[in-house]
Amino acid sequence: MPDSWAVLAGLYAGGPELQASSGHDGAVIQLHTADGRPLVSLEAPLLVHVAGEAERLLGGEVKAPPVPYWWSEVRASTAVPEAGPLAGSVAGRLTALLGGSVWPAEAATTDVVRTATAAEAVAATGDDDALTVDVLTDSTAVVLADRPVLALTAWLSAILRKVTDAGLALHIVTPAHVRLSLPLRTALAGAPNRWVVQDPECGYYDGLSGAVLHWQHGTFTPVVDEAGERSAAKVFTENAPATERQLGVAFRVTHRPDDSLVLGRSLEAAWAALTGAAPAGWGTAEPVNLRWSTGQLTDLARGRAPEPTHLLAVGHPDRPAIATHRVTRTPDGVAEDITLTLGYGEDEAPPLDAIEPLARALAAEHGLTSMLVTLRRARRDLAVPPHFEAPPIPVSFTLGADDVHTIGLDHARRPPVELRPVPLGPTARPALYYPLGDGTDAQAWTVLQQLGTHLQVDPAN
Repeated sequence: MPDSWAVLAGLYAGGPELQASSGHDGAVIQLHTADGRPLVSLEAPLLVHVAGEAERLLGGEVKAPPVPYWWSEVRASTAVPEAGPLAGSVAGRLTALLGGSVWPAEAATTDVVRTATAAEAVAATGDDDALTVDVLTDSTAVVLADRPVLALTAWLSAILRKVTDAGLALHIVTPAHVRLSLPLRTALAGAPNRWVVQDPECGYYDGLSGAVLHWQHGTFTPVVDEAGERSAAKVFTENAPATERQLGVAFRVTHRPDDSLVLGRSLEAAWAALTGAAPAGWGTAEPVNLRWSTGQLTDLARGRAPEPTHLLAVGHPDRPAIATHRVTRTPDGVAEDITLTLGYGEDEAPPLDAIEPLARALAAEHGLTSMLVTLRRARRDLAVPPHFEAPPIPVSFTLGADDVHTIGLDHARRPPVELRPVPLGPTARPALYYPLGDGTDAQAWTVLQQLGTHLQVDPAN
């Protein structure tokens, strides 16, 4: 781990004129001008125990050392030309002293970068950018990024929370070769946040919807024609359909509050049923850095209660899998909302025959409330590209025993569609498993809607 002297040597990459301060409870050290405007920030090192995370986020050509290793990020203000070389010099000096490597490799130097001009440029903006984003207006915070996979890092997660608390939109602007991690794609879902992709033909477009965008009144908004219609970027729709697939398993389990309660066991059971192994690691941000441990996970959630806890889990590199995991207190106890996504190549068969046994196990042993399983054509590596991907198609829906009992068993097992639910568990109080298909017929959404109306629940949530 970088010691204080190594960090100090790195920070002197800008010479003695700049000042340093810490923020985020000591998790970030900033180089800034005399008037406090940040130029470069150095995040607290993260000890990564999970193999494959560097390759997942930085590309397969990255040669990461054996785990564990320390990971830190150096960020430069894009508003100042000198800030980029200054960040590269900070990183280069740290690795010169401590070993390791810098990504991208060409960014690393050990030169002293004089920043008098940079200080004047920042001071001239007059913006009080407390969020340390690249552009800040009355309505929108803009972050510029260029890396193979843009992930939900601790820094970006903190920015998203601050932006939301301030009632602003977060717009992340990237080149077209950048992809999002699934956790970041989930965090950005829904207005007013956007993924803004640069395109030489149309300028900008929304990487999730394809809508052509322009900068207007301090924010990115869709371009509309005289009839008020929006258009989609050609590059968003012209890609060939993916031949790889993703299996999605979204479920909720509920527990009575108990001092002996251990969280994460339902996720572990699902992972083992579908991959043959437990998750490789867990954490609160990306890169996921901790070895899988239901005990540590439970301790964190208990320490944060009654506030909710948002967690991530990843699988082993040979089987792409990632899960979002939210723990909340409810009137009935403790709920775990989990979405597990697994990637499969063109020649790999998703384990659809394992879904019903998984539903049976979750219902019998983990307090299953509901589970929706879907299949879609999308990338095996689970990264989100800035072009159209087919929506998921339902495979099955499971309703837990308590809700079946509340609705009434006779009513729940006789939906107004050609479905034959499979009872799971005791005859008098079973859960019900509704098979919807093999994930190839989009008509399954209509059947699922009809089933939801009959049960008076929303299966998609």
